[in-house]
Formats: sequence, C-alpha cells, structure tokens
Amino acid sequence: MNEFLTVLTAVLPVFAIMGIGLWLRRRGWLSADADASLMRVTINLLLPALIFDSVLGNAALRRPENLLLPPLVGFGMVAVGVGVAWLFARAAGLTTKPEQRTFAFLTGLQNYGYLAIPLCVTLFDSGTTGVLFVHNVGPETAMWTLGVAMLSGRGPAGGWRKIINPPLAALLLALALNFLGLVCAPPVPVAFAGKVLLTVAHWFGQSAIPLALLLIGAIVADHLEEARGGRAARVVLVAALVRLGLMPVLFLLVARFLPCSIELKRVLVLQGALPSAVLPIVLAKHYGGDARTALQVALGTSAVGLVTIPLWIRLGEYLIGVN
Repeated sequence: MNEFLTVLTAVLPVFAIMGIGLWLRRRGWLSADADASLMRVTINLLLPALIFDSVLGNAALRRPENLLLPPLVGFGMVAVGVGVAWLFARAAGLTTKPEQRTFAFLTGLQNYGYLAIPLCVTLFDSGTTGVLFVHNVGPETAMWTLGVAMLSGRGPAGGWRKIINPPLAALLLALALNFLGLVCAPPVPVAFAGKVLLTVAHWFGQSAIPLALLLIGAIVADHLEEARGGRAARVVLVAALVRLGLMPVLFLLVARFLPCSIELKRVLVLQGALPSAVLPIVLAKHYGGDARTALQVALGTSAVGLVTIPLWIRLGEYLIGVN
C-alpha cells in the first residue's frame, strides 16, 4: 500500500499543475496570446536544458544498449498501438475515415513526454530519466511520420522536418559529450565555467515541466466545449479500454521478456501506463483529422488515467521488479 501511495503522490502533482493551468486560463491570468512565446521558450530553451541536466554524467547512457534499442522500441510500440487502436475504431461508433484515423493515432500514441518526464524523475533514478529521453526519439519520430500520414490519409507531408528540433539537437550533443566523458582534468577556468553552465542548465531544466504542464492545462481549457457532442461517452470508453487497458498489458509483456537494461524496462512500464498525448489535438486540426475525436480521446483518457496510472505502474513494479 505504501508503494501505491508513492506512485499516486507522483501522479497527482502532474494533474494538479495541469488543473492550475486550466484555472489560470479561465481567470485570464494565462492568456492565449502568451502560449506561442511560452511554448517556444519551453521547447527551445528549457527542455534542452533539462536534457543536458539529465544526460551529462549519466553512466547508464554510456552503455550502447541504452542508446540504440530505446528509440527503436519507442517507435515500434507506437506503431503497434496505432494498429491495435485502428481495430477498435468502429467499436467506438466512428464511421468516417477521418474519425477512424484520428481515433487510431490518438489512442495509439501515449503522452510520452510531458507526463512521463515528471513521473520518471519522481519515481526512478537519473539513469532512467536519461534513457527516457533517448526512448522518446522513437515516439517523436512516429508522431511526425506515422501520425501525420494517418491524420492526413496521404503521407508524412513534410513531417520529417519537424523531427529536427532543438531538443533532439541537445540530446545528440549531450549524448556525445557524455559518451566521451567530457574532458579529463580541464584547466581551472574551464572547469569553473562548466560548473556555472551546468548549474544554469539545472535551474532552467527544473522549470521546463511545470511550465509545459501549465500550458497543457490552458490548452485543455480552450477546447473543453469542443469535446462535447457526437458519441463522446462511447469514444472515451473504447479509447480508455485500449489505451489504459490493453496497451499497458502489451507494454508489460515487452518489458518482461525483452532482453534489455533495467532502465528501459522502467521506461516501458511507465510508458504503458500513460494516457493519450495532448499535442496531437493540434496536429489533427492541421492535417485534416477529426478535431472533436482527438479532443475526446486525449481529454477522456487523461481523466481516466488519473485513476489507472498508479495502478499500472505499481503492478509493473511488482511483476517486473523495476522499482
């Protein structure tokens, strides 16, 4: 019971900060006009800083198995999730191709970043957090390739270009520096400057997730009304059964039987427990998907996930021994 409460204590603050973001939007303290600039600061500065803070000095990321396998598994599990969700699209009462494609992609892609990172930092060690960033290259690639193709019904349509971004550049640079062990016995001025820069990166990195969660809560507040109507209850029920019922089992099976590091097993347990990602709501609007279906899946599974996330993580810790 104490272990379950530990997981629940890690989950609740994440949703609490999102709720505060929703409240700030409703109060008018966090305006929609500020979203774009705050998101640019988060993606281009704060998240790269968090990556440097998590990767540099990370012994787990000097092992080749933690550099090559995690992104492949990350991409593969999203592909499996999308395929499984596609089989259930009609069961959700969705009849048009845009609705079905949107349901499949939104249900198949877990919230691999902005929910996973704070939970990983709270529940596991820094080595696991570093492996999580490497793993996330896989879902990120899947989102901008497989996801864009699914939503548009055509192909990636330029989505490949979105993969090359500041967080990826920061990750590759940090991995290279970490793998090489930086510079042995640097001169005092260089060592002093490096310590200052790492401290700055640490402080900036600590701001990345709270700000991102506030923005997610604000975006949710903007779209709550749009999620109503249609077959909302049925869509949410089927999406939750797939995303938060079936997919965690598949993730646990992979974590149990895949010959991989303990850090990747922890990442898989965590990823399997997560609800659908929120960012694809925006992609659905932009690439010809069905925005209402996207909202229903993302918001519905997030609400149900508040209950199921601690249960699946605790079960994964028990069955696979990754605590």
